[in-house]
Amino acid sequence: MHKRLSDITGVVLVGGKSRRMGQDKAFLAVEGVPVIERILLALQGCFEHLLLVGDRPERFARYRLQVVPDSYPGSSLGGLYTGLQHAETDLIFVSSCDIPFPDPELIRLICAASASCDAVVPATAGGPEPLFALYRKSCLPLMQAALEAGQYRINAVLGQLNVRTIAPEQLAKLDPGGRALLNINTPQEYAACRLET
Repeated sequence: MHKRLSDITGVVLVGGKSRRMGQDKAFLAVEGVPVIERILLALQGCFEHLLLVGDRPERFARYRLQVVPDSYPGSSLGGLYTGLQHAETDLIFVSSCDIPFPDPELIRLICAASASCDAVVPATAGGPEPLFALYRKSCLPLMQAALEAGQYRINAVLGQLNVRTIAPEQLAKLDPGGRALLNINTPQEYAACRLET
């Protein structure tokens, strides 16, 4: 049994508009369980503190967690910035709300690599996955500058931070099927993900 970490806050970004999906991705059921609940279950096993970032807190009232409104609505960088800003810990582990198979072992691996860097980001063959990653409050000034300049892409900020990358080969050892970082953005991806289960 792993001990839950008290020095890292688990943050779930729930403010997306789900335009491509056409319905709220957080509440799509996979194996009969809404994606948001699958993510919360994984994070609750890893962290003592959890925080949701997004608007319309009434949608998530049943989970009895703090929901903070996004300082820069509609952008994932804004959600990440808001989570870092409101967390009481120096470190946060962030997840988007569209990852149906979050792996607690991968979360712990990412968190264990946090020493002397601003962020720890896993990378697949397709590139970095900055919305299932670890960030330190030292990222806040650069994030704020980018947001105030109208730059809302996380990858633009990552290039200026001291980032430790979890390489695809390392990920493959832990998650040979590549399911842990799968995210669902379209009805086609949702259908494919349900076929996998």
